[in-house]
Amino acid sequence: MSMSSPPGWYPDPGNPAAEHWWDGTAWTGHTRASTTARATRPAERRPRRTLGIAAAIATVAAVAVAAVVLRPGDEPAAGARNSPAPPRASTAPAPPPPSASPTDGDEDDPTAVVDQLNGITLPVLDGWEKPERTTDDLPTVSTVADDPCPAASSRRCTRGSVSAMTATAVAATDDPRAIALEDIGKAADRAYEEDVLGVRPHGGIRSHEVVADRPAVVAGRTGHLVRWRVTTNEGPGGYVQSLAFPSPRGSESPVIVRYVFSAGPGAPPPATMDEITRGIRPIGSSTGGGVGSTMGP
Repeated sequence: MSMSSPPGWYPDPGNPAAEHWWDGTAWTGHTRASTTARATRPAERRPRRTLGIAAAIATVAAVAVAAVVLRPGDEPAAGARNSPAPPRASTAPAPPPPSASPTDGDEDDPTAVVDQLNGITLPVLDGWEKPERTTDDLPTVSTVADDPCPAASSRRCTRGSVSAMTATAVAATDDPRAIALEDIGKAADRAYEEDVLGVRPHGGIRSHEVVADRPAVVAGRTGHLVRWRVTTNEGPGGYVQSLAFPSPRGSESPVIVRYVFSAGPGAPPPATMDEITRGIRPIGSSTGGGVGSTMGP
């Protein structure tokens, strides 16, 4: 042993299984079993339960790491491709189709135009049709036949049209006659004066004559109609009628139906206005009331 070695336990040269104490200058009489020998003893086997818990912890940790590393849109790691996908949520069965309402038949009826807002239908007579589009976006029927407009030959003017609307847009009263009297001038201007494009297809109105002002029963309700014969600056002029009556729905606002018929050749006669009035019905009803009907309000 080197004389410079510090004090401590050192392997005994004569007994490798023991250690001898060196005091820095000479060997002493103290010995002990070698620590190297103790370190090489086989480790005691841990219980299986302890190993199982450790394995479970390791598995959870691995899953947690994978969840953090694998972001949406990333390709899964090779080991994760075989992981079972989570069960899909069960899809609720589609609800059954709604049952047909009483108005479905009216909507599909080629002989009527439905005004859902006011609760009525307008009849489509022979030679009349449901136009695909209208300027006012109102429930409307019009004649199939049309003619070049007298003061704007590049445009077409129908020989007759009928439109329905809610009276609140034009009147502040519930009296049918008052509503009809207030609306008739507006209806005439709309038909024969300047249109929404700033054009006067008939050259404007020269004069008018009142040809009817009387009660009328329509859709089972008592109303009132006012009819004018309008003379225009160009062309044959025509007839304009405003028909006002309470809504078949009871508490709803009154209804106005506007009629515009040309007075030219081939146009429907004014009597067709009365025929259309008789054909106006509440939605879902097969009976109505018209001019001369004895039905009450």
